[in-house]
Amino acid sequence: MNLKDKVVVVTGAASGIGEALAVELSKKGAHLALADINEVDLQQTVKRIESSGVKVKADKLDISHQAAFFSYAADVIDYFGQVDCVINNAGRSVADGFVDGSVEDFRMVMDVNFWGCYYGTKAFLPHLMARPKAMLVNVSSVNALIPFPNQSSYNVSKAAIMGMNESLVQELKGTSVQVMSVYPGGIQTNIVKNSKFIRGPKEGMTQDESAELFKKVAMTSAPKAACKIIRGIKRGKSRLRIGPDAYLFDYLKRMSPRFAVWLIGKVARA
Repeated sequence: MNLKDKVVVVTGAASGIGEALAVELSKKGAHLALADINEVDLQQTVKRIESSGVKVKADKLDISHQAAFFSYAADVIDYFGQVDCVINNAGRSVADGFVDGSVEDFRMVMDVNFWGCYYGTKAFLPHLMARPKAMLVNVSSVNALIPFPNQSSYNVSKAAIMGMNESLVQELKGTSVQVMSVYPGGIQTNIVKNSKFIRGPKEGMTQDESAELFKKVAMTSAPKAACKIIRGIKRGKSRLRIGPDAYLFDYLKRMSPRFAVWLIGKVARA
């Protein structure tokens, strides 16, 4: 896909991978529909790309609300007249165990991560299918491949996205829409700092300590991750792992599933 003059939707565009995607896509000449629940930081993203000469529509959006997402999709079509690529990137996390964690926190993560991705897919898919060539990019995680302790809600939500993506690959075969599943490893963003923190991977670890540890082990910058996603879109990839840790975890899970789960749990608590 040549991205010049294509219309691309990016959720979670106020920070992290979403912000980096907006910047890099603008350099490719893509027109952008950007969404995030953080309106203040979203406007900072807009300022970074306002000199690029592309059309930009930026909206505050709670992706966990079905009606709001479908209304947003209609607004995007009214504004641009088309959509060629949708990147469902936004996400939340809660650092807590399954046994003691609350139902409400688990539901919140599922509402944002899985249902937000589902709504974005469902709302835009008819418009993507109307295009001669289109791309649907749903961001999962290495947590879908190997679960991390005290991240059960995040693990499950990202595994659900993986399952939905693989179902869509089968159902959309022969249509104009290609699905790309993205599995980032540790990306240098504020996801740990911005998460709801109850307990870390190791007992007694504070949120600041957990965020500092994540910063040390995260192997890939957000701009590098964004560039790899864009390269994957241009090449029509269906499965994209980001970072050496993502490749390692994928390999471990394929070679020895039980050992991989045991090892990650052991390392996370060390």
